[in-house]
Amino acid sequence: MLTLEEDVEAQALRAQGWSVSAIARHLGRDRKTIRRYLAGDVVPGRRRPTGPDPFEPFVAYCRARLADDPHLWAATLLDEIAELGYQGGYSTFTRALRRYQLRPHCEPCRVARGRDVAIITHPPGEETQWDWLELPDPPVSWGAGKQAHLLVGALAHSSKWRGVLADAEDFPHLVEALDAVVRRLGGVTQVWRFDRMATVCHPASGRITAAFAQVAKHYGVRSVTCPPRRGNRKGVVEKANHSAAQRWWRTLGDDVTIDEAQAGLDRLATKLDSRRRVIDGERTTVAALAAAERLHAPPLVAFPAEFDLGRIVTPQALVSFRGNAYSVPPGLGGAQVQVRHRLGADMLRIVTEGGATVAVHSRAPDGAGRVIRDDGHVIALEHAAMGAFSHERPCTHKTRRPPSAAALAEAARLRGLPATGPAAHVVIDLATYAATAAKLGSAPTYESEED
Repeated sequence: MLTLEEDVEAQALRAQGWSVSAIARHLGRDRKTIRRYLAGDVVPGRRRPTGPDPFEPFVAYCRARLADDPHLWAATLLDEIAELGYQGGYSTFTRALRRYQLRPHCEPCRVARGRDVAIITHPPGEETQWDWLELPDPPVSWGAGKQAHLLVGALAHSSKWRGVLADAEDFPHLVEALDAVVRRLGGVTQVWRFDRMATVCHPASGRITAAFAQVAKHYGVRSVTCPPRRGNRKGVVEKANHSAAQRWWRTLGDDVTIDEAQAGLDRLATKLDSRRRVIDGERTTVAALAAAERLHAPPLVAFPAEFDLGRIVTPQALVSFRGNAYSVPPGLGGAQVQVRHRLGADMLRIVTEGGATVAVHSRAPDGAGRVIRDDGHVIALEHAAMGAFSHERPCTHKTRRPPSAAALAEAARLRGLPATGPAAHVVIDLATYAATAAKLGSAPTYESEED
């Protein structure tokens, strides 16, 4: 294989009239090698493949996926084809994407770059960054509407992150998701950093709310609010949001349940703990950095935020909540009730809109698919259902039942006829008499027949 300099020299000597053998002796190379380079069969600096391209069987799939989604991450696409049998590494895979020119061009994405940025150092265990991620177009079976809600928490020093799906972004759901993410991260840092969430601070001033101050005290942290329009101040969690959206949400199927989606997100976040980092010239991983974070243990129980969620009672006197059904007394079918429970408590209450408690139940594990019925509710429902039955003979549907006298009278009224009397049902048509009288207006004539 000739170097670039040798190739240039060989071309120059050939142009001066040197023979192939003379050039080969001058450069100390084989004549066949010189001949291939002079003919252009070999390009300097590019090795000839020694065997079939291992990426070639996957070209059609990658082209189809990138045609469907031009912004699909290469790492996400590599995850997909790795499950199909591809064994190459990330850099080999990205070189193949460029070599085959598989990614379509997107002109709107060519925005100005090169902003000045500063890297903020974070000591181990100092800060956790939080952010809500609104995910558009969730599966219809979730019943989430136009958006699903994901709370993401990231350790600023190690970049380890975890996320939890929530039904809403109000205060109790925020507290519940915070507690779940903290336990997935393995502990609590000294500071929690938020943007200007209305459930955490007053957006205009950035001062913490009285309700969230109790949460911060419960977990033993300081709550810090980012300055307005400074999204880069919490760039670690923003990058985690980007990874979750591109490598998990973007490829989520329509038939995936919420529990399956959460399990897939947890697997991705755990997988990304193996990301490599270079700190002070030493190679390490996110998992190793996270193990060195100085985190203190979370409280034994979550902050007791109270949920108050509206539900509609079914005809079977049941109220659905978190993948289970709880009974109420009969007679409330179709009524609006409120399900109230405190985070971490074992009991929940079902109350009417007027505030009357109609049922108290022990909570079943979320998503267990259980039906929790009170014995008194079961007995009352059976009595109500049995009391609705009648002992009379059922209606017969093939009996002859002509119109009644009342119906005939009403029909006569609509026709403009007398409703009663012997002439009520007599209809006289004078057209026949008029035709007969017209024929009798002239006497018939008889002409004698004479020969």
